[in-house]
Amino acid sequence: MTTASEERLKILQMLEEGKITAQEATTLLRALGGRRSAGPGAPGPGGTHRYLRIQVTDMTSGSAKVNVTIPTGLVSVGLRMAERFAPEFEGFDMQELEELLASGAAGKIVEVMDEEDNERVEIYVE
Repeated sequence: MTTASEERLKILQMLEEGKITAQEATTLLRALGGRRSAGPGAPGPGGTHRYLRIQVTDMTSGSAKVNVTIPTGLVSVGLRMAERFAPEFEGFDMQELEELLASGAAGKIVEVMDEEDNERVEIYVE
């Protein structure tokens, strides 16, 4: 799993590139700081905290363009980020995704292929 300092750098890089707002970056950075204690992620089975991972992959090179992990407690911020990375989510039911997370789902829960930009967007619950 990615270390907290690597995740902080990714968040700052996304902010620098204009992929997220300063407010979103602040929320994510605070969430990472909370991992040391109780953490803001929604507790999963056995009392462990769960995280939402969003990965955008360039299908031509196979390299990850975006790979961010956030506590499920911040899912609304994560969903707004996903909408920015893949505007094709316009017809996607975000409420259904939130309900799926609340039900305790785990593993890959969404995979979207963007043929035009040759990208794959995947969302995991870990």
